Amino acid sequence: MELENAVAVVTGANRGLGRHLATQLLERGAKVYAAARRPESVDLPGATPLRLDVTDAESIRAAAHLASDATLLVNNAGISTGTPLLAGDPEAVRLEMETNFFGPLAVTRAFAPVIEDNGGGAVLNVLSVLSWLHPADVGAYAAAKAAAWALTDAAREELAPRGITVSALHVGYMDTDMADAVPADQKADPADVAAQALRGVEQGLPEILADDVTRLVKQGLALAPSV
Repeated sequence: MELENAVAVVTGANRGLGRHLATQLLERGAKVYAAARRPESVDLPGATPLRLDVTDAESIRAAAHLASDATLLVNNAGISTGTPLLAGDPEAVRLEMETNFFGPLAVTRAFAPVIEDNGGGAVLNVLSVLSWLHPADVGAYAAAKAAAWALTDAAREELAPRGITVSALHVGYMDTDMADAVPADQKADPADVAAQALRGVEQGLPEILADDVTRLVKQGLALAPSV
């Protein structure tokens, strides 16, 4: 997909990786709807703030109506509550699944017809190395990202006949608010991750593996569980 003159909707664009993705899309000549639950928190010159709460169906419908010229959807918005599946608060588990799985599903369902009507385009889903690696202490996040991986693969097959490619970005820790407690030498530069992701979208890659840890984990998927 050619990103110059594309029309992109980036969820969670007010900070972190989403802000880097929106910034780099603008630099490549795209029109960008910078979507956030609080559009007043978007301070990105050149972007159009867009109210979009991925857990609110009416918000999603309104955003798809306003961004009716979209050709690229970036499902970036997400949360991590640090909740285990068995011992953790069931409401926190449900919130992770609502935000990290049902949210991208609902947004994709809303924007796929828009992108198709505009001649086709692409969807980029921001996933995680924890789509494949499932530590118990963040079981809720890992389960939601694993579900989002399945969503990405199924949507890729379903949307291909409609002229829409679907790419998955898998990455470990990044230097963003979500990974504040992680040592700096263990975190990827989100600007570099964004650049890799957008190159992958341009090339129509089904998966973008943004760091060495993610590539190593992907290679080991066929191995037996260690515990």
